[in-house]
Amino acid sequence: MYLVADLFQQHGQSLGLELVTSSKGLKRRIGIPEANRPGLGLAGYLKGHARRRILVFGKVEIEYLNHLSPNVRIKRLDELLSSLTPAVIVARRFRPPKELVAICDKKNIALFRAKPATMELLSKLTVLLTEEFAPSASFHGTLVEVYGVGVLIKGESAVGKSEAALGLIERGHRLISDDIVRVKKREGSYLEGFGPELARHHMEIRGIGIINVANLYGAVCIREKKSLDIVVKLEVWDDQNFYDRVGLEENNCDILGIMVPYHILPVKPGRDVVLLLETIALNHRLKAMGYHSAKEFSAKLLENLSRKQKKRR
Repeated sequence: MYLVADLFQQHGQSLGLELVTSSKGLKRRIGIPEANRPGLGLAGYLKGHARRRILVFGKVEIEYLNHLSPNVRIKRLDELLSSLTPAVIVARRFRPPKELVAICDKKNIALFRAKPATMELLSKLTVLLTEEFAPSASFHGTLVEVYGVGVLIKGESAVGKSEAALGLIERGHRLISDDIVRVKKREGSYLEGFGPELARHHMEIRGIGIINVANLYGAVCIREKKSLDIVVKLEVWDDQNFYDRVGLEENNCDILGIMVPYHILPVKPGRDVVLLLETIALNHRLKAMGYHSAKEFSAKLLENLSRKQKKRR
């Protein structure tokens, strides 16, 4: 649940917000990540008016209200503002009419004055609210960038996720987050992973402890966020399990409604996990360019078999 108080606390400084009314309205919930101008609502036409959005009053709205008689002004504002209105923001530091202040106080709606111009304020609010309301999830694993591909390494505890990531970093790849990876859905079409601010640039290596990757390997080996392109699960090699040796079947996992390529990588002594992770990332890039090695090999094999059958006839 995202409250007006959260918006004020987290982004009040960047938006230049100044609270005009009492703090009671800060407890209101922001249910929709959108803000708009009152428009025809000030003229009394409220059909289709979105009451659950933050209302932004600009120069035109303030001038229009000032041209109305006090009684009409009170009537229009009372009809426009409801118990569902999260907050009202007046742009450009304009002084809000006293009737607007009184009605917001009466209905416990937070009223702010903001520094930016109207359209700039609307744009910033849209970006900030979209960010806050983006679907998100947290995973136990390590997120690294390998040849430009965001790879989420998952697996049971002590299987070697951090050690594999450390090997990748040593080869010049970049760390995004270790242990806890937070993922957000962006624009409804792709995923972006990042780590908690407290643990940023740090890794936990058993037997060594907490290390700072930025200090050890340089700033070039870290990155704050990256799109999540593939998921690789490390698991201890089990001779009873069947592991894909061709790669014709595409496995995917669902993360926040988006299907992400999924690989199971068995681990045992002698296997170069770092090299295999690099190969998975490179193969993913080739597939994105339309080149599928397994399918090409299968097509050549079928063509060769067909040619041999024709010769026998």
